[in-house]
Order: sequence, then structure tokens, then C-alpha cells
Amino acid sequence: MRTRDVGWVEVICGPMFSGKSEELIRRVVRVDIARRKVQVFKPALDDRYADREIVSHSRLSVSAIPVEDSAELLRLVDDETEVIGVDEAQFFDDGLVEVVESLAHGGRQVIVAGLDLDYLGRPFEPIPTLATRAEYVTKALAVCHRCGEPANFTQRTVVSDDLVVLGATDSYEARCRRCWDPTEPEQPKLEL
Repeated sequence: MRTRDVGWVEVICGPMFSGKSEELIRRVVRVDIARRKVQVFKPALDDRYADREIVSHSRLSVSAIPVEDSAELLRLVDDETEVIGVDEAQFFDDGLVEVVESLAHGGRQVIVAGLDLDYLGRPFEPIPTLATRAEYVTKALAVCHRCGEPANFTQRTVVSDDLVVLGATDSYEARCRRCWDPTEPEQPKLEL
């Protein structure tokens, strides 16, 4: 392993459909091309497209290790690993902040992707805290599914009181500030 005294943290955040996973995949593929040891992790509960891969909405993919929580992630990091990728970080426990900090202080580059706001527009931890501690933050915007303007919000289109409802275009849309309305419990479906 090429060692540095201190690594760094990169956070890729934004609403659904903004290309967060795609950007994470792009970055870890570049690391792999450079022949640096990389490991990619994802929350075990996110099995929308594949169990052992991160798959973007545009169908780009990279192998990933599913884990139950941040403690398991830390246990599974190999000694030789130089770069760690973490997708859908909003589904991890708050312990992810300490794990990421520990890995970066240990000389590793950590790339974390996830939603920074929940469907009600509230900070979706641990992404906001990670962003305040990161050396690099990429805020991605999507395209509003309703009007085509830049979208910073994720609109849930199905009725549920649960904070986490796994889904994609069947349950969520990207929305701009004008079109986003978290008070509507169910949104009319768009004609495709």
C-alpha cells in the first residue's frame, strides 16, 4: 500500500437521479486503472439492482461489498486498501462519520456518495456531517422531472410514513424548488 500520513474524504451528494452513484463508479474505476487497491461498500438493504454491485440509474456498475453497518464496513477494509468507496451512505448509521474519519486519518482516500436531503427536505445524516468534514464536496443536481429546471430535491410519489422507501422512478422524482411539494402525500404519475 502506498501510504500517506493522512488521507482525505470526498463527498458526492445531491437528490436522486443526479448521478451520485455514477460519479462514485467513475472515480473508483479510475483508481483501479491506476492499479491502486480499492474496495467499494454499499448498505446490504439496498438490493434494488444487484446484491453485490453498485448500479447507477444509467446502468453503469462496479462490484461492491454489502454491509449491515459502519462497524462491519471498517472490519472488512483490507490492510492494503488505499481507496474506499461508499454508496448510498444515507442508509448507514451515524457511526459512519467516525469510521470515515478513522480511515482518512489512517492515510486512505474515502469517497462517499449519498442523499444530503430526505424527501421532506431535511438533512439526511450522516451525509451533511460528512460534508462538513470532507476535503472535497461535489453537490450534484438532477433535472426536474416536471419542468426540466435544475433539481435539488427528491419528491416521493408514493404514500408512506417511513423515512426509507427503497425505489427509483416508481417511487421518487427529482424536483426543482418550484415543483417540489413535500405536503402532497401522493403525486400524480407522469405520462412517459
